[in-house]
Amino acid sequence: MAALSPPPSVSKPMRWTGRVIGVLPALFLLVDAVMKLVKPAFVVEATVALGFSETIIVPLGVVLLACTILYLVPPTAIVGAILLTGYLGGAVATHVLVQHGWFEMLFPVLFGIMLWGGLWLRDRKLQTMIPRRSGIL
Repeated sequence: MAALSPPPSVSKPMRWTGRVIGVLPALFLLVDAVMKLVKPAFVVEATVALGFSETIIVPLGVVLLACTILYLVPPTAIVGAILLTGYLGGAVATHVLVQHGWFEMLFPVLFGIMLWGGLWLRDRKLQTMIPRRSGIL
């Protein structure tokens, strides 16, 4: 059986574009996680207004922090992206449940697109799993 050769690496501009696109939502999510751990009054008020108990804020922060760190570490980035997709899906569901506007519902979707898009741009293996179709990008 022939050994598989590693896929060629992505170009430097593509890799840096992917890093920038992916790190922007990741930084926001890190700040959000830390705020959940610190629990200032405005975070408690906003979370309770969404229908969550105050006791859930710190566990949400821990989960968000862990998932975001996994995303930021290159060997675990895909696992982190998968977990963050689930987290962001819960955010969408919450905003739909409380009947917020389109912006609040689509904001987590945009973050998911940025996280996956940034990862796709910098990871050749992911590009081979999710190939680009001609005419789309």
